[in-house]
Amino acid sequence: MNTNPDKYSTANTASAVANAALDPAVAKVLRSTYTLLGVTLAFSALMAGISMAMNAPYFGLWTLLPYFICLWMVEKNKNNASGIAWVFALTGWMGFTLGPIISMYLAAVGSGPIMMALGSTALVFFGASAYVLTTRKNLSFMTGFLMTGILVAFIAGIANIFLKIPALSITVSSVFAFLSAGIIMWQTSAIIHGGERNYISATVTLFVMIYNLFLSLLQLFGIMSDD
Repeated sequence: MNTNPDKYSTANTASAVANAALDPAVAKVLRSTYTLLGVTLAFSALMAGISMAMNAPYFGLWTLLPYFICLWMVEKNKNNASGIAWVFALTGWMGFTLGPIISMYLAAVGSGPIMMALGSTALVFFGASAYVLTTRKNLSFMTGFLMTGILVAFIAGIANIFLKIPALSITVSSVFAFLSAGIIMWQTSAIIHGGERNYISATVTLFVMIYNLFLSLLQLFGIMSDD
């Protein structure tokens, strides 16, 4: 019979940490982040609808120039009120450029893959967030792996625009989906454990990962649905 008191003490401590109420400062950042995230997701969806109604063209790599400009301005102004305006500029642009992509999928394979990608994205986001909020795991050790992985996947995705290798496209989409889920958990953990106290930065990170996750799953479901 194991009567090691340290074992039970450690288990009780872990349980207490997992069940403890969130620090008020943490709760405030989480509340502000999720509120802004919800509003920007709705705004992005509206912009996607407007883009589809206008029959806007697919922007391709030109999507990245305004994206990086807005991202830089968000980071520069994240500690003042104008940072929120740049968040809406960023998420609105991303939504607007998403419209032509959705239109292409609607024309090619119908609404099925879109709904599957949307539902799966919501399931992954809420599942990943709930896991971290429930377990209170500190995932800071994943920082290097996730940042390196997303950079490599991004470069591979850009390269495949020119290479047009189907197997590489599937691989990149799968890796992006996996890494996006990981970064959602990592960002939530960073808020809980004090690594992130700026809700604007947290919102942008989560939004971009949700966007990447949706596009990656949309491509995967679209490939599976394409006859």
